[in-house]
Amino acid sequence: MEEIIEAAVEFLVQTGRLPEKQKQEVVEGVLEREKTVPTVIGHACAVPHFYSESIEEPAMVFVRLKHGANLGAPDGIATRFIFLLIGSEHQTLQHLDTLSSIARLMSDNVFHFELTYAKTQQDVADAIERHINRNVLAAPPKPREVSEGLKSEPRLFAGIKADIRRRLPDYISDFKDGLQAKSLASIVFMFFACLAPAVTFGGLMGLETNGAIGTKEMLISTAVCGVAYALFAGQPLIILGGIGPLLIFTIILYQLCGDLDQSSNFLGIYGWVGIWTACLTCLLAVTNASNLMKYFTRFTDEIFSALMSLIFIYKAVQGIVATFENPGEGGTEKAMLALILAVGTFYIAMSLARFRSSVYLFPWMREFLADFGPSIALGCMVAVAWWLGDASTIDSLAVNSADETTENGGSWFVELGRVPGWIKFAAIGPAILATVLIFLSQNITARLVNSPGNHLTKGVSYHWDLAVIGGLIGLCSLLGWPWMVAATVRSLAHVRSLAITEEVVGKTQRQTEIIHVVENRVTAVAIHILIAVTLLVLPLLQYVPMAALYGIFLFMGFVSLRGIQFIERLGYWLMDSALYPLNHYTRRVPTRTIHVFTLVQLICLIVLCAVNLSPYGPVRILFPIFIAFLVPVRGLLSRFMDEDHLAYLDADEEPDDEGLHWV
Repeated sequence: MEEIIEAAVEFLVQTGRLPEKQKQEVVEGVLEREKTVPTVIGHACAVPHFYSESIEEPAMVFVRLKHGANLGAPDGIATRFIFLLIGSEHQTLQHLDTLSSIARLMSDNVFHFELTYAKTQQDVADAIERHINRNVLAAPPKPREVSEGLKSEPRLFAGIKADIRRRLPDYISDFKDGLQAKSLASIVFMFFACLAPAVTFGGLMGLETNGAIGTKEMLISTAVCGVAYALFAGQPLIILGGIGPLLIFTIILYQLCGDLDQSSNFLGIYGWVGIWTACLTCLLAVTNASNLMKYFTRFTDEIFSALMSLIFIYKAVQGIVATFENPGEGGTEKAMLALILAVGTFYIAMSLARFRSSVYLFPWMREFLADFGPSIALGCMVAVAWWLGDASTIDSLAVNSADETTENGGSWFVELGRVPGWIKFAAIGPAILATVLIFLSQNITARLVNSPGNHLTKGVSYHWDLAVIGGLIGLCSLLGWPWMVAATVRSLAHVRSLAITEEVVGKTQRQTEIIHVVENRVTAVAIHILIAVTLLVLPLLQYVPMAALYGIFLFMGFVSLRGIQFIERLGYWLMDSALYPLNHYTRRVPTRTIHVFTLVQLICLIVLCAVNLSPYGPVRILFPIFIAFLVPVRGLLSRFMDEDHLAYLDADEEPDDEGLHWV
């Protein structure tokens, strides 16, 4: 080995890849490492290496011995091929990837044969290229598998029956599995994560509907529908709530009632639209319409998920900016305190979430800080708020009192009979648009929650859950409550709060992967019971600064964006292509194709954002139609891009054998 290393290092010096003055240091360093840990790995191969801060540029030299030498290989085969690696101490991650690649090369019998009889350096390079073509680039894309829950037979109720049969055996375990500390952390975090948007959307809805549907109704609906869904739905990890598009729909419906001189009958008209929507939603569930979701792919899921995350970030930023524009009595001091509270909550929550991969403290302490991070951040900022400010400088959660009534006059049910007869039937028009929106929001969120990357094991439930949503919408319509549907960001935050993760180290990045999720019903039930309890202690909410909840909004939005492949590919536009992470599509798809695919997604996202923020009501109410158009847009890409390239980019999951450790 000494002779081999000296000859290899001398070759590096002669070819100008290593300064003469470093020759002895490298030789001695490699030999010292060989004495400590021999690098003969078998398959007639050895990989001696040395890393030092004095070495500026990495280098590797390949040596083929004329005759094999017995260097103590674990498989007993004489060593003939030597890969000598040198580089900086900061390049250990690249070193692991290189060792992995060498191990793959030497385990390929065809490459081994070609390497043995190669006559020139070019022959070696060609053999490597052929190995890549055989084992990587020529590998066909993994066939896209349709979820079991989207393959129900074309018979009425077939999907609902299949969902119930699939999920019912785990019903008891859903409660038992939730009795652990991780569930408690999830309950505390998700309580505020669900309370904040409920209060925010409820307040805005009350303002725009002249108090017909306000914060109190939003809290009641969130609590009742959330508990009912957690108890009776098939997938309890999904969190129901008010979403921006439904809020916009309700506001536009109220404005339409005003145009028809029917403002006094708004709740009645809202009720009829809701009844039609509930009937149409249940009809879609009964006829197995959720099977249509098999035409939705990662392309559409990522755009929708990014849009929902951006809405949360936008609402947080909008709230903070509004404080600066209209600070009120507190002036600049109030605005600056709001900024400190929002950024502080966000920073502490993000920092504690990263504690899971820290080297400090005991493992149980790291898990505790990571799980309870958002709750700790919120508690800290509430204390800071009242330490630094007072009632004049803090905007707190504002909700109407529990005894406040709406236009129902205290009645439990909406007076549907007061609505003119022609409106009862005309209501089916807006109900169709609402049904499309609810169908897409519910099923796309369910697809994201049931993503293979989350490693859920208890089965999916699309049709039955859609039927449950239809029933709850009918109930809310009769009672004058806002409709609840699967809330994407809150559902994904719920999944992540219950996830056990590990950090995977790649060539240029670290990536957190979910290895298990605590699937249960306890957390969702407890979250919404706590929201119901807030109706009894509404005055206590005045101590929670709205700015701190904006920080929670930011945390949820950014955490939800972090795992989206589309967002990662946007970052490639600013990266050196040589430093792209090695994964299943960067190794197979041309860089230009990756960028074009990402650009199309970005354009679609911009269009959806423009529609969602449009000042024109008729445009905003067509939002669900624009979501549905994402499917034909994805279909058109097949006319301009190679089908295999699209299959790699649009794969529902990464191949099992291509984790970042070994690519």
